[in-house]
Amino acid sequence: MKKLIALSVLLAGLAPASPSHATSGPGCLVVVNVASWDALNMRKRPSANSPVVDRLVPGQHGIIHLDAACRPKSVEWGQRWCPVSHYNGDRTTHGWVKARFVRDSDCP
Repeated sequence: MKKLIALSVLLAGLAPASPSHATSGPGCLVVVNVASWDALNMRKRPSANSPVVDRLVPGQHGIIHLDAACRPKSVEWGQRWCPVSHYNGDRTTHGWVKARFVRDSDCP
């Protein structure tokens, strides 16, 4: 029995890691504090001077998944940058958004 358990643990460690995709439950975000006629710029790096990699239109942005904690923790919440993945149809974009423009939401 011990050999079977050890083999199971070994095989589980050798299995390729599956990519993390937003499916359902917590971990997603919605755009807030952006006018309906405007869009939230998703940046390549956590800086307002960084190139825009995607534009997130309120209510029309597909799935925005929070990939890790917003940072730096040394500043107030609204000034932090959040690493995100944007899933919209068959297109996936990775980048950063300002925390003051997103709120937690369940993934659809």
